[in-house]
Amino acid sequence: MLNVQDVTKTYDGRAVVNRVSFAVEPGEIFALLGPNGAGKTTLIRMITDILKPDSGTITLDGRPVGGELKSLIAYLPEERGVYKRVKLVDAIAYFGELKGMSGRDARAAAVALLEAVDLSAHVDKQVMALSKGMQQKVQLCTALIGDPKLLILDEPFTGLDPINVQMFEDLLRARSATGTTIILSTHQMNKVEELCDRALMINRGHMVLYGSVPELRRRYGGHAVRVSGGGVPAGVPGVRAVESLNGGARLVLEESATPQGVLRALLERGVTVESYSPDEPPLEDVFVRVVKEGVGLDQGKSGPPTMEELHPLGAAR
Repeated sequence: MLNVQDVTKTYDGRAVVNRVSFAVEPGEIFALLGPNGAGKTTLIRMITDILKPDSGTITLDGRPVGGELKSLIAYLPEERGVYKRVKLVDAIAYFGELKGMSGRDARAAAVALLEAVDLSAHVDKQVMALSKGMQQKVQLCTALIGDPKLLILDEPFTGLDPINVQMFEDLLRARSATGTTIILSTHQMNKVEELCDRALMINRGHMVLYGSVPELRRRYGGHAVRVSGGGVPAGVPGVRAVESLNGGARLVLEESATPQGVLRALLERGVTVESYSPDEPPLEDVFVRVVKEGVGLDQGKSGPPTMEELHPLGAAR
């Protein structure tokens, strides 16, 4: 649905986005990750046709972004941008009219969206009278009105309590199920794990990770498993080290060992195994490690890393 191919943007001789390529499928929830200053905002501005890339192409449904296609894209920025001295329904309907809806249709859609986010009792209140969390829900409504095909969300959970976070998640899943493509940019890695199918991470303008979220976690888990149950004896074939955990242990395996073989060896030694699974670190740990170690960045060579260097995950599903 969205295809970004070899896109570069340079400022003052420095490539802020350096030959970035990725594809997002229809109905997919896709994470765009990276530390502050990595180039995410510049990339989003090119996708939304606010900025033009110096080189490379960005297409939506096979056509270059821009022109009439802009009405198919909605963007929820991190900073709130809703007029505060107008009524909620008018603030949301205004964005609907900007997207080509009639005044009547925009107002009806605004009322329906306010009901969906549990703000129907505040329809005629001014935006400035609401709490920050409520204002964030109004902001989401301005992005959802008009049924965009591509929805780009930058830190959408800011200021929300757990109940409203769950409401946001349910809304996003419902939109995804009906074919809306969603790009989620956030530093809340737990939300990426819960919501996203695949992820792209950029650092210093370069792609450093690209692929399915579970595979990214497995890739950086190391050759290890977690086991709970009885104690793990010394000398289990295939186990290089045993690290104690609360309620179990982490087994670092020899390179030639397989998790299945180690499980078999544990059972043969009479170890009670209640659970046994690959050691997959949380995505937050992967994020920190990749940024600190510069994984995937060019080190002493020219040009960004190849897709093969990033990982075979690079191909779109």
